[in-house]
Amino acid sequence: MIIGLILLVVLVFIVGWVFMVYNSLIQLSVRVKNAWSQIDVQLKRRHDLIPNLVETVKGYMNYEKDTLERVIKARTQAIDASSIKDKAQAENFLTQTLRSLFAVVERYPDLKANQTMLKLQDELTSTENKIAFSRQYYNDEVMRFNTRIQVAPDNIVAKMFKFSTQDFFEIEDKAERQSPQVKF
Repeated sequence: MIIGLILLVVLVFIVGWVFMVYNSLIQLSVRVKNAWSQIDVQLKRRHDLIPNLVETVKGYMNYEKDTLERVIKARTQAIDASSIKDKAQAENFLTQTLRSLFAVVERYPDLKANQTMLKLQDELTSTENKIAFSRQYYNDEVMRFNTRIQVAPDNIVAKMFKFSTQDFFEIEDKAERQSPQVKF
């Protein structure tokens, strides 16, 4: 009788622990999804700004069609990307093409002074900052989640319910990881 009671208490404890771990993993998983949706919102804003930017620039830059086409192509790839890894690569490529566009804009003084262009650049810069903060938040949540499902004893429950690690939103281009050089 006593042994049966002890086994029942141990069983209730184990089941309670499994439920507790499972619920905390679900909460972390939802936080990762929420963090990704925050990035997605900012990326959509970025993608919506780009056509306006391209149209504003188009009238001034008759000889820079290649740059504009690369920006449009990069935007399309970014919109069409489905997995987080593909999305990260496409967004990094879009960032590079936008940098080349702004470098070209520097050669056109009238365009640099255009109020619409200045407003679009400010909005895009603000959006890029929000994307950076969102990426940081997402990666922090992914780190918490991935750590939790890999650390014992929670990894037992994670394996039982088939939780898997999430991808970080990383910079793929090694050139972007390097510090900029300042020359006087």
